[in-house]
Amino acid sequence: MGSASQNTSATRKERIEEMRRAEQARERRNRFLVITGSVVAVAALVAGGVFVVKSQSKDDGADAKSSSSSSSGKFTTGAEGVRTWNGKLGRTHVAKRVKYPTEPPVGGDHNQVWMNCDGDVYTKAIDNMNAVHSLEHGAVWVTYNSKAAKADVEALAAKVEKTPYTLMSPDDDQADPIMLTAWGHQRTVTSANDANVAKFFEKFVQGAQTPEPGAACTGGLSQ
Repeated sequence: MGSASQNTSATRKERIEEMRRAEQARERRNRFLVITGSVVAVAALVAGGVFVVKSQSKDDGADAKSSSSSSSGKFTTGAEGVRTWNGKLGRTHVAKRVKYPTEPPVGGDHNQVWMNCDGDVYTKAIDNMNAVHSLEHGAVWVTYNSKAAKADVEALAAKVEKTPYTLMSPDDDQADPIMLTAWGHQRTVTSANDANVAKFFEKFVQGAQTPEPGAACTGGLSQ
């Protein structure tokens, strides 16, 4: 009996040990599968993230580089030296860059936010797309480049500051030292004392050319 009991006990121990080894083997196999699955999942997420980032980068680059021309036509110059745009000037609000045919532009598709133009004088260049929106509201935009005399810049700034629906900013890309721009109209003046400055302001500040008369010149963008 003793021998039989010992054999039974040994057999049970062997069976238990075998079951334990089998369980440990299953656990090792399951851990391996879990780890492998996790690695694959992480790799897929990383790959997907890289793809998304690259796709977004490409898209962003395309948006940054993309441009549209919303204007077609040409200038005709009147007897008083005012150039009038004869042709199309778009008026759509757009996010992508707009390539304007003139510098400064006299109209066209533009950003949905206007530059404040309640006698605002900017000491740094402003975005054409915001300034064009100001023109749509009936503003006159005074611009100057590095060739303009300091005294003229100061005198023009003083005039703009006293005149609602006007704004002023430097523009080193323009051809002439001092230029005046309204929606669809533009001219060069020789100095701040040029009589044509007052004439241009009188005719075009909230003038008949204004696509949106009375629209706000405050509550927009400011430097």
